[in-house]
Amino acid sequence: FSLSLSFNLVVIALEKKNVISKLGDNATLSCIFKENNLQLKNLRVYWQIADDSYKEKCSVVHALMSGQEDNRNQCIHFKDRTRLFWDRLEHGDFSLLLLNVSQRDRYTYKCIVQNTIEYSKVIYQTEVVLSLAVSYSQPILSGPIRNNDSTGEEVTFNCRSGNGYPKPKVYWINKVNNSHLYPSETKIISHENGTFNVFSTLTVKATSNMQIECSIENEMLQENLSANYTHQKKSNGSGTESEENLEKKGRGAQAAGIIGIVFVIGLLTGLICWLWRRRSSNLVSYRGNE
Repeated sequence: FSLSLSFNLVVIALEKKNVISKLGDNATLSCIFKENNLQLKNLRVYWQIADDSYKEKCSVVHALMSGQEDNRNQCIHFKDRTRLFWDRLEHGDFSLLLLNVSQRDRYTYKCIVQNTIEYSKVIYQTEVVLSLAVSYSQPILSGPIRNNDSTGEEVTFNCRSGNGYPKPKVYWINKVNNSHLYPSETKIISHENGTFNVFSTLTVKATSNMQIECSIENEMLQENLSANYTHQKKSNGSGTESEENLEKKGRGAQAAGIIGIVFVIGLLTGLICWLWRRRSSNLVSYRGNE
């Protein structure tokens, strides 16, 4: 059957909608013709790729002819992956369910409804832009190993996340005052499946209290994932005082241990002497009796 409908489309207002789906999910492409007393036997419904250059490769995504599915000319890429909502057809809902969405499905789809009572006449059409999005992994933020003498020196932070789509936005934030920091370098690397990995590096001067946040934003999904680094350095005075206290406590415990040992040794010595004297006294008394 022929799908050359351009001579009728000029008088029909074209609606355009946007649908965002995650990779591997099912997507519903909306096509609702609000008209009473619809007779499916008098209608033809075509789902096509709106891009004219693609029609040579795939002319039919899904077709409904006189109330019956007719997918003899369906593009192989969509075989067994499209469904109509049969309980809604009589109410003018010709929406299409697309199963297991992949990167290859990112197109603008056109739904065309024709009345065939006398001749083929387009009575409704709409376009649906299908966009894909994939959540990024929880970002991993690695910071410098700090010491008490590194304040004022340049330190480097690294943040990475992956397997997301589309390309993300990366933000570095100083959480002490919520100011934005500018990365030294940000690399976005694509995979064969179309998803992206992101690597970002931040170099700043170290401060006594550092609170750094790396945020990965997926605008399409309105998702924002973040990771934080916090380091609070003790002052030299408090550190010295703490070390002195620990040293004093250690010396005190050691002295108490020594005193305890001496006390036990003295107690045992006294007990031995008392037993020896008692035994000697008993021996003298025994010999006197003899």
